[in-house]
Amino acid sequence: MTKIKELISNERLQYLVYIGLSIVVVGLTGIAYFSNNLIFQRFIGGINPLIASLFIIILGFIILSFLLSKGWFAIYKKGNLKGLFYSSGLAALFGLIIILVDFNTRLYPADMNILFPESLLFYPAIDLFAEILFQVLPLTLILIILTSLSKKINHNMIIWISIFAASLLEPIYQTIPLLSGQYPLWFAGFTFIHVFLIILSQLTIFKRYDFITMYWFRLVYYIIWHIVWGHIRLGLLFHS
Repeated sequence: MTKIKELISNERLQYLVYIGLSIVVVGLTGIAYFSNNLIFQRFIGGINPLIASLFIIILGFIILSFLLSKGWFAIYKKGNLKGLFYSSGLAALFGLIIILVDFNTRLYPADMNILFPESLLFYPAIDLFAEILFQVLPLTLILIILTSLSKKINHNMIIWISIFAASLLEPIYQTIPLLSGQYPLWFAGFTFIHVFLIILSQLTIFKRYDFITMYWFRLVYYIIWHIVWGHIRLGLLFHS
């Protein structure tokens, strides 16, 4: 407990940024839920999204504290405009690629996105949930396992092995439904590679910069792919 207090005291700014982001996300989750109590259902089932958000935020606090205490990753680094600019450009590139594929194949379903304007509330919130559950949690568990197996392996090597391994989880999760036979095999392969490269980029950004920059990367991607294009594509691709 003393070590935790010291960590929070020494890294107060990083924790304040995380708390600030968490408050915004809980606020957006609450507004979205009270305006449409089914908006989160396809992602978390019948669980109350406010309870889920609090649980995930607390889990993220614990996991990020562990990573921070080891000196492996940061929540927030001051003066990180370069990282935010770099991550924005990279996210925009991934967004452009997936839009071109969607426009030319029309294989993604019409109802895959939360509709505008609710999307403005939903995606910034689900972003934080995804970062913690699909990226930071698996990464941390793999790091703990690998470091416990051998004390001789270089920590930097273990981190990069863990980043690669953790990058596989979400692509597998998103690709499995595409293997039902309703979609071409190449499409499932493209989705796997596309999502894998996104997550690998995110975790690399997390290692090089911080958690906030990783969150920003996905948010920019969500804005381009799910919010802006998600609104345009309905009229452009599905309505004559």
